[in-house]
Amino acid sequence: MVKFLDVVVVAAASSALSAVEGFSAGGGRAHRQSWAPASSTRLCAETDAAVDQIAEDMLRRKGGDMDESAAFASFAASQSKVVGDITGSIDDLTLETDEVSTSESGFAVDGKTVRLQGGEAPGGSNVAWLSDLSVEDRLSSLTVFNGPLTDVPHLVSRAAIKDGKVNFFLDIRPRAYGAYDLRDKEGNYPGPEELGRKAFEYSGARKDFDSKFGTEDLVAFLDEMTGKFDGATELPGLDDDGLDEAERATRGPLALAYEMPLSDANVDTINAIREKAASSWLEWSRDDSHSHRPGAPINTQFVHDTKFRINAYGALLGAYVSLFGQSEGERLAASDSGPIDEAYVGGGS
Repeated sequence: MVKFLDVVVVAAASSALSAVEGFSAGGGRAHRQSWAPASSTRLCAETDAAVDQIAEDMLRRKGGDMDESAAFASFAASQSKVVGDITGSIDDLTLETDEVSTSESGFAVDGKTVRLQGGEAPGGSNVAWLSDLSVEDRLSSLTVFNGPLTDVPHLVSRAAIKDGKVNFFLDIRPRAYGAYDLRDKEGNYPGPEELGRKAFEYSGARKDFDSKFGTEDLVAFLDEMTGKFDGATELPGLDDDGLDEAERATRGPLALAYEMPLSDANVDTINAIREKAASSWLEWSRDDSHSHRPGAPINTQFVHDTKFRINAYGALLGAYVSLFGQSEGERLAASDSGPIDEAYVGGGS
């Protein structure tokens, strides 16, 4: 037999949840209003705690304490600032609005407007492609591919919103093959007994990336920030057998992939991570110490990048089809990836 007190607690929690959901998106965190009926007596402290816990659990099952429009607005504002910092620092990087699509113009995602700004900075600035993509209430994505004049990592940063949750992916992608796709579940890599002399080449590439880009400070920052996620589920990574071939071929050792409820705290943490990654990329891209020597190193980088960008398109295609369906996913992936046959942007060689 259900106790009367249990019924009161659940009913009170439901009322509390309704009060939370009644707040506008722009009002920040919602505060629980007085939900108790006028005729009810004051509940004991234990009952208050039970109500709070049930309301929190119910809210979490519904996806979090932030609606999709508010979350998208926050992601979009953060990305706009990041892109502004990049274009303001790289004089010859000009972004053009390649596509603005609505349901009336023949292409939209879930009836939402698609907006893409893309561009490049040939020569010394060495930006082969930058894509600033958004889908209203659904996606905020920043992609940067570098030209072959440096070993600065590529950057992929996106937050996709679906069914009251956010799918967050970030990768700072090495420019040399380090056999990351061969790493086992314990984090070990095959040695010379399996790969011969190539094992030393791949090990050197990993050490070079770690010393320049994947530093202890950056790793510590990412660990600290991901530790703040609330209710997050880590998605398959390099150590998981279920990762598809294109993803495995392109992911770097710092890749983050999570799904989590929409909440103020989670959205703020994602923004902080994305902003840090973009500012790090900008700092690295302006540092001449990351430039290749003229000649063979640039040509080698060009060959690697050309194949890498094809694989990166395949990985992105799989991600977008999973998130948005076959037709819309294909078109988004093609737009976001840019001209995959133009890894070399010329100049400076």
